[in-house]
Amino acid sequence: MHTSEREHLPDVALDAVDIVGGYGKAVVVQGVSAHLASGEIVALVGPNGSGKSTFLKAILGLATLFGGRVEFDGADVTHLTPEQKARRGIGYVPQVDNTFGDLTVRENLEMGAYAVKDRAQVEEDLARVFALFRILAERKAQRAMTLSGGERQMLAIGRALMARPRVLLLDEPTAALAPRMVEELFRRIAQIRDAGVPILLVEQHAKRALEVADRGYVLVAGEKAMEGRGAEILANEDLKSIFLGRK
Repeated sequence: MHTSEREHLPDVALDAVDIVGGYGKAVVVQGVSAHLASGEIVALVGPNGSGKSTFLKAILGLATLFGGRVEFDGADVTHLTPEQKARRGIGYVPQVDNTFGDLTVRENLEMGAYAVKDRAQVEEDLARVFALFRILAERKAQRAMTLSGGERQMLAIGRALMARPRVLLLDEPTAALAPRMVEELFRRIAQIRDAGVPILLVEQHAKRALEVADRGYVLVAGEKAMEGRGAEILANEDLKSIFLGRK
């Protein structure tokens, strides 16, 4: 177990404290704390069913929050609606159903900027997303349903970026993708962090996620088993073999 490194990260953007979350009356996550600082990618990894996605959804208000506190930029946002949290600057990309299949790539991206009245800003942000995901620029007139799985994930992330989020929560963005596309997405995720948007990343590709992450948390059976620098977790042979596999 590693002690929290929060004291070394004064620029905490998102702080989830003692989160107890689940669905209906069923508790899935039991008292998990995690934080995200400016300039970071933080990976949340662990076996299937460990509560990773539920933790994200509890933070956002998309799962039942039985206990705990969520702070964003120093303000208590625990009981705000998901829409209110989004307006504050918390971006979220769910694992599934994250694009509008009948709309074109460009229309999907514009949906991410639905609250923006300044057309010049929308065009500027479109150009930024197309520069990040060049394949989307080539496909901008195609319907989202015609894209590959990896391209749809890029589109979902791009749409979230159109709202200029101050933090970004990604729920298993590389699930079911071919290895080449997994690598491509991880490169783009690092670029987003480098451009100033910190990312909390739930991932099944634990080894690759921890390699790209600044810090990581390991969840097992709804509880935090370990936290630390990504390299530290990867170097822990017991946890690597038990929780992460040897991929």
